[in-house]
Amino acid sequence: MQKRCSAPNKQETADNERTTLRNLRQIVRNMERGVTRRRRRRFHQFVMLLIAAAAFLTGALWTALFWGSPSEFVRVDIVCGALLLLSGSAAFMAGRGQGSVTLGELEEALETNRDSLRFLSALYHPTVKERRSLYREDVAGVIEQHRTDSRKYRRVHNTLQNLIMIGSASTTVVAALDTRNQYTWQNITIVSIGFTVTVAAAFTGYYKYRERSYFLLQTADAIEEEANAFTLGVGPYSDFGADQEQQALKLFTQRVEEHRNEQRRRQQQLDQPADQAAPSGQPPAA
Repeated sequence: MQKRCSAPNKQETADNERTTLRNLRQIVRNMERGVTRRRRRRFHQFVMLLIAAAAFLTGALWTALFWGSPSEFVRVDIVCGALLLLSGSAAFMAGRGQGSVTLGELEEALETNRDSLRFLSALYHPTVKERRSLYREDVAGVIEQHRTDSRKYRRVHNTLQNLIMIGSASTTVVAALDTRNQYTWQNITIVSIGFTVTVAAAFTGYYKYRERSYFLLQTADAIEEEANAFTLGVGPYSDFGADQEQQALKLFTQRVEEHRNEQRRRQQQLDQPADQAAPSGQPPAA
């Protein structure tokens, strides 16, 4: 009877520890966001005060230089005064929104809660199943963060690369437009065609649309062939009986993931510069 009671008590203790740990993590995250907002407000207040001081000094210096001619310094003083008023009001509102608790007190409370969280995390020992589940959830977040950063950097890189290619083609077009003021339809047509062909060749060589299409179609055909073999029970699935559906499904999942991983490797190789890597299994020449 004592053993029966000890198991629920142990489970209840573990649940309480998880709840306390989860609540403390939420408190730490909220305090971190609060400290970040307070630091941002303080930075904005400093910038506004700096702008107000610069406007005041500029107006005072300009007035001292052109004191003899009011028409010269009045317009500048009006602009500086308006800028001083706006920036001063913004700095006052930023300082007013900080609340009664100072930034130092918030940082000290955050550090205290971080120490408590670190201490509770060290005392709490989840089971292997819980650790694996937590790891799986953490990995999903890491993957999404990496993909988000990858898309961001790729978008910036492609934008700059497009600017380089279009700028290079435009430079050639501008140089070709030197026709000594003889703009005939033949000259304009030749320049337009040259610009279009140069840009098209640059985009084709950089983005490799044909190779991407070929590899995507190849992967789709391989996955379709794998799905048909699994459905009809032929090929690598011919040895599995009716009571071995899970084993066949496991093999099917493994082989499909191999095809998808191969496609990801090809995609990464296509994204690399031509002098660093060449994708395996080049498409046949057109």
